[in-house]
Amino acid sequence: MMIRKKFLMLFAVGILFTAQAQDYQWKEAKSGGYTYKYVTNDPTQARFYTLQNGLTVILSPTKKDPRIQAYIATKAGSKTDPATNTGLAHYLEHMLFKGTDKYGSLDWAKEKAELDKIDALYEQYNTTKDEVKRKAIYKKIDSVSGVAAKYAIANEYDKMMTAMGAQGTNAWTNFEETVYTDDVPSSSLDRYLAVQAERFRNPVLRIFHTELEAVYEEKNRTLDTDSRKVFETLFATLFKNHNYGKQTTIGTVEHLKNPSLVEIRKYFNNYYVPNNMGVILSGDFNPDDAIAKIDRAFSYMKNKPVPKYTFQPEQAMTAPIIKEIVGPDAENLTIGYRLPGNKDKDVLLADLVGSILTNGKAGLLDLNLVKKQKLLRASAFTYTLQDHGILYLSAAPTTGQTLEEVQTLVLSEIENLKKGNFDADLIPSIVNNIKKEKIQSLERYGDRASMLQSAFNAELDWKDQVAYVDDISKIKKEDVVAFANKYFGNNYVAILKKKGENKNPQKIEKPSITPVETNPDKQSAFVKMVNEMPSTPSEPVFLDFNKDIQKSKLGKAEVLYVPNTENQLFRLRYRYKVGTLNDPKQSLASQYLQFLGTDKKSSEEIFKEFYKIASSFNVSTGEEYTMVTIEGLQENFDKAVKLYEDLVMNAKPDETALAALKARIAKSRKDAKANKGAILQGLTSYAMYGPKNKFNNTLSDAEINAVTAQELVDRMKNLNNYEQTVIYYGPEPIKNLTAKLGTMHKVPATFASAGPLKTFKQLPQTKTQVLFTDYDMVQAETRWIRNTDTYDAAKTPMVMVFNNYFGGGMGSVVFQTIRESKALAYSTYGYYVQPSKKDDQYYMMSYVGSQADKFGDAVGAMNELLTTMPQLPVNLDLAKNSVKKDIQTERVVQDDIIFRYLAAQQLGLKDDIRKQLYTNVDRITMNDLQKFHATNISGKPYTYALVASEKNLKMDDLKKIGEVKKITLEELFGY
Repeated sequence: MMIRKKFLMLFAVGILFTAQAQDYQWKEAKSGGYTYKYVTNDPTQARFYTLQNGLTVILSPTKKDPRIQAYIATKAGSKTDPATNTGLAHYLEHMLFKGTDKYGSLDWAKEKAELDKIDALYEQYNTTKDEVKRKAIYKKIDSVSGVAAKYAIANEYDKMMTAMGAQGTNAWTNFEETVYTDDVPSSSLDRYLAVQAERFRNPVLRIFHTELEAVYEEKNRTLDTDSRKVFETLFATLFKNHNYGKQTTIGTVEHLKNPSLVEIRKYFNNYYVPNNMGVILSGDFNPDDAIAKIDRAFSYMKNKPVPKYTFQPEQAMTAPIIKEIVGPDAENLTIGYRLPGNKDKDVLLADLVGSILTNGKAGLLDLNLVKKQKLLRASAFTYTLQDHGILYLSAAPTTGQTLEEVQTLVLSEIENLKKGNFDADLIPSIVNNIKKEKIQSLERYGDRASMLQSAFNAELDWKDQVAYVDDISKIKKEDVVAFANKYFGNNYVAILKKKGENKNPQKIEKPSITPVETNPDKQSAFVKMVNEMPSTPSEPVFLDFNKDIQKSKLGKAEVLYVPNTENQLFRLRYRYKVGTLNDPKQSLASQYLQFLGTDKKSSEEIFKEFYKIASSFNVSTGEEYTMVTIEGLQENFDKAVKLYEDLVMNAKPDETALAALKARIAKSRKDAKANKGAILQGLTSYAMYGPKNKFNNTLSDAEINAVTAQELVDRMKNLNNYEQTVIYYGPEPIKNLTAKLGTMHKVPATFASAGPLKTFKQLPQTKTQVLFTDYDMVQAETRWIRNTDTYDAAKTPMVMVFNNYFGGGMGSVVFQTIRESKALAYSTYGYYVQPSKKDDQYYMMSYVGSQADKFGDAVGAMNELLTTMPQLPVNLDLAKNSVKKDIQTERVVQDDIIFRYLAAQQLGLKDDIRKQLYTNVDRITMNDLQKFHATNISGKPYTYALVASEKNLKMDDLKKIGEVKKITLEELFGY
């Protein structure tokens, strides 16, 4: 239920590669007793219905997977929050998971009496200024909430969705939308609609003060995030008269401290009305049946006028505005130019300008700054909302570079744009790449639904979206130049994010909360009714590696092949048996290749050629393998492969490029030490393997500085001599493929060895200890790590069920206890992690991210669960059912089949493990689960990986947990 930043970008909608323009018109049709609209030549085949009460329903059927991506979308977000109650739309999003008078309650009459008292107490609390009196009122709120919770059942929504096999159950709130998302089996459509219709009928704001505390935690996490501060400062500076800038989605600290349940209900009544909402489905269903069911389910909703948001125009900016933000993260620059809203005639040009500046391959920033390594990184995109848009540029400095120098470099590319200093054929190249991306997106029902939902909430005409490629193809270079000169002058905001101590840290203080009852073993009559609705599950489809993968040979190399029968896209991979565990310099060589040219072509020319044919290549090195990926249109297969092969065989050493790469690596390594996520990852690896571990298995600064251009080029030229597997997904028959590759990709008669792999052994936890690294932050990030036994395929059903039951999802005992009952964290989980290789060990990893002043309580709560696992038979049935439902509806397709096969090989498996899992999961009992917990988890020593501010935690408190070891950044990162 996090805020999701939806950067709405307009793209083409699956138009095939063709020079012939299509005709796009709105048409009307009738089927199944309902009238709908559709757009001609729309590859999503979407039907647009408007029900009698004004509810919009958008249906895009596709039979590929037996699942449906569903969105319930409301055109209301933080833009329409009352100025006196910011964050309200986001509050409401959270509360719409709490149930109604029919579910989420054991005794509604008794619960309502207590909830009415809480309503009145909050209104009294909000109007009271005296802190002593406020604490007394809050104590009453806490007390009455405890009584009300005795009649409540937490997380019944999540449990219902889990029971029907839903995935990705969540929601997000943004400036102009609140969207509720579920991915459900096709067989569960009736159940899904019954739950959704009830969900919006009469939402009850129960278990409110603990959920409010979860929102506090979410706010504190944003206060710890420099990138969030940059984002909010940019919008606040650009939009003085509009709620894009005047208020944030999550709200102010003051408003979070003073919520009004009355205002929340008022907001719901104003905006959650059918003529302001949409139901969007894409997947395996009959649209005639689906629309009738949706109509019956939501017909109770009543149409009513929706308050319209109004705003004053922004004052024109006549000079740059520079802002500084200081925080612990690495330095970076953000620049924003104000653009018109998404219905303006210039919006097509705005999108195209974003791609001309950066497209990952051949944009101005890509070629002139990133490829030439003039800075660490740079990107640009257009963020288009209904009332205004932004050209959003971001960049980071390389070693020895100031943010002011970065700003000059970025703005110089804006000047190049204004002067037309870019290739004329860049625009058609961008169009071709957009077409390819949309062909890819049409392969997935989830992407179809996402595009339709985004257009609905943005109030965009779907006809324009379908015609997008044709329309953008008509834009000329002179149009882009005119646009750039119109909008990009000295009218920008620049945010200089500098590294340093935050002198004015904010946080929401921890209130005194008594843990509430969640009644996890109880069930309402409505839930029973939903669970008993008839449903015919899909039959699972298991992989047969001998039949689903065609195998051949290219010289000594094995070829693994899966045909693409849907479209003309291909993906070709060379998987070489060399990685960082036997050659730590190979990763550096793989990075270096992208900056090299040949004796005939520069690096920039090579990337431009790839982009023109809507193809790309990538080389990445992992622990054991280096993977080369070449992808694009099959008609350009020969060109793309030859481009890559020519580059590798004829790459020229470039000392200037290497010097710049070394400088960028040095800056990246420095920046990693300022990233709390990277620090926690390093501590986790330290906990698993000890001081010398996989995370810090890296070249020293001296070793990097000593590397020469020639030895890196030699590594890339030698790459093809190692043992390799050729992986292909595409439309070319396997015989034709091997014949083509035989002339372009020369496999040696004998393979060279890259040498033995460096090994890291997981260490047993013999005593409880705390690994601590200091970081300037409000929160405390804590992981529990314990290594256990080596891999055993027979344990897979138990591991999967345990994870679902114990710590995976909103219905798990970890989430219900630590977040729902005790309000100690926004994010928490606990997993028994399966290794990827048969000789490696499982490990238990739990996590709590809490305010520092809740650290002791959060640790205690997790330790209670690690020691004694609650026994909830209903939850066990849900966990087992969830595993089975996922398998019933999962369809492993395309080259994922090959990667499942390779992963099985790593574990010593010959068959699809899901068959064993599906057969055995029902046999697991509560006694089995309890024994698993007792054997592997309970009463065992753990290593704590803790990232927090030493100013906010007492070392004496940490010592009570176990032996404390402060780990320096140098120890963690190995440099």
